[in-house]
Amino acid sequence: MQLEVGSVFEGKVTGITKFGAFVEIPGGKTGMVHISEIAPVYVTEIRDHVSENQIVKVKVVEIKSSGQISLSIKKAAEQPPKQKKEPFTKEREAAPLRPPANIDWNGRKSETSSFEDMLSSFKKHSDDKQSDLKKTQKEGGRNRPRRSDGGSGR
Repeated sequence: MQLEVGSVFEGKVTGITKFGAFVEIPGGKTGMVHISEIAPVYVTEIRDHVSENQIVKVKVVEIKSSGQISLSIKKAAEQPPKQKKEPFTKEREAAPLRPPANIDWNGRKSETSSFEDMLSSFKKHSDDKQSDLKKTQKEGGRNRPRRSDGGSGR
């Protein structure tokens, strides 16, 4: 039997470690199923999914030049066919798209505001915020309690 990547075999679990399970495949060769390839769910304990001497279906995922064979139980399991999305119906295609209510999609702003007016308004607003910040820093912050004895607290 020819061993190549993508082949699916039935094999016997010969050993279990904390990082994977060793499976003997036809031809007397042994490969390893890494813990991440045991099941399609997160595996913390391999013995919860396979046991020694159990016959499992495995897929060859890699054959290293050193002769090590990487197997997968997860990839050997039959995948359910993917559901196709329902195509658009003619009625759905023909339905006009309407914007949600109460949203101004045109971005109507004051027609008299020019870019320079908006920029100067922004700058004024920004300067006001900066001056407020400087005031609170000089006062020692917003949440810092004042001492009744007039000391600095240091």
